[in-house]
Amino acid sequence: MTSNAIRGIRRKKSSLSEVKVAVVGAPGVGKSALTVRFLTRRYIGEYDHQADTRYKHEVLVDGEPVLFEILDTCPKNDEELPQSESLSWADGCLLVYAITDRRSFNYVRRARQALSDLPLVLVGNKADMVHLRQVSTEEGEILAKDFECWFSEVAAAEQVSQVGEVFHELCREVLSVRRKNKQSLLERMLGNKASGRAYARGKSDSALPKD
Repeated sequence: MTSNAIRGIRRKKSSLSEVKVAVVGAPGVGKSALTVRFLTRRYIGEYDHQADTRYKHEVLVDGEPVLFEILDTCPKNDEELPQSESLSWADGCLLVYAITDRRSFNYVRRARQALSDLPLVLVGNKADMVHLRQVSTEEGEILAKDFECWFSEVAAAEQVSQVGEVFHELCREVLSVRRKNKQSLLERMLGNKASGRAYARGKSDSALPKD
């Protein structure tokens, strides 16, 4: 391998962004199906998870490499909200409900209260089962507006690119927040340095001998 190729690999690794995502929702809404569809492009309809599951997956988002670490949460019932350590670990959260299950819609309302200021994406899964719909698209849109987040209805059983876009959009939100925080920190640091330099100049000027 040439030195140029090695340097290229090093540059790629150094530019790799890491994004930690918690997938949150009531039991049976299709959290695992969405996650595995994103990871492998395959659909598996039945899961028997007894605990939270973590995955890692590298993918290009808008042409840039991103390493996703995904926590597929596993509440035991509709009343059990995600653990605080899971939420504090995450950079962003995918809030998932099923359009066929009103209780799951109410679940994400409650879960949102525990998420502080995490970047969010709201997902209504099972959009292929419109004949069983209990939650309208308009209700999802209104809730997303309340949450101030991006919203989409998808069908993990039938869609690949749409499911991928959900994770990509959350990634964009996380990276956008990071850039804003980094810029804000940089501006504060530059502001402090500028103040320090002005003070130092004033001090040195006063120490100059007078004619």
